[in-house]
Amino acid sequence: MKRLMTLSIVALTLAAPASAQSREQRQMMADIRMLQEQTQELNVAIATMTQALQDSLKAVNTRLDTANDAMRKGFADQKVIIDDMGKDLRAIRERVDDTNVRVSNVREELEALRTSIPVAPPVSSFPASPGDPNAPPAPAPTTGAPPSTAGLSPTRMFDTARADYAAGQWSLALTGFDAFLKTFPRSEMADDAQFLIGETYYAQNRWTDAISAYTAVIQSYPMGDKVAEAYYKRGLAQERLGDLDAARESWNNVLQRTQESDPVRALAKQNLDRVARRPTP
Repeated sequence: MKRLMTLSIVALTLAAPASAQSREQRQMMADIRMLQEQTQELNVAIATMTQALQDSLKAVNTRLDTANDAMRKGFADQKVIIDDMGKDLRAIRERVDDTNVRVSNVREELEALRTSIPVAPPVSSFPASPGDPNAPPAPAPTTGAPPSTAGLSPTRMFDTARADYAAGQWSLALTGFDAFLKTFPRSEMADDAQFLIGETYYAQNRWTDAISAYTAVIQSYPMGDKVAEAYYKRGLAQERLGDLDAARESWNNVLQRTQESDPVRALAKQNLDRVARRPTP
């Protein structure tokens, strides 16, 4: 009996730790399940937040794209408007320039007409008696036809002389250009007229006269647009006279006064190279 009680106590003593261990395991399993559930909930929350962030980013990107498109369209519209305004301004400037040219032509024609109208001499209010020896002599009546340039505008005079030059009427062309320069020395076409005088002499192989005319363009109209061409043609005339040093100097002046894109610069350089290759006598 005593032995049975001892065995029962031992069995109870051995069973107590096993029961306690089972409770701890169950508690751990419960904690693990709870952690798993919390982890799942966190994953769901993270997924939800990620999706919300992605949706927000998409919305922001869409708005940015829309704003960029609107800005590009606005810039494009502004560029179109600016280009149209630039075209309108160029058109207005061209019209203003054309109007100024017409006004200048009219002014020159009026000035030409004014200078061509003869001025009558003053008439005394108290004519002297026929027998008065102290009376001043009566003015002689004006006779003779007005000059051929009377009443002509600078444009008409220049165009007439240029037409004579184009037709090979050298004498008439020289007379016309010379009359133009004497009548309208301050005209914007004065340098053109002087240059064409040189061209007329050049066409007749009058090299010395052509050189003088081209030099007059260079000296009298240094700010005109014919200076470089006058240097070039003067060099050609000087070459015809055998003065190669002077010709080189004229062509070098062309290089100093022109841009690379200027056609007369290329011609001057070609002639300099050609003369450089010429064998010395």
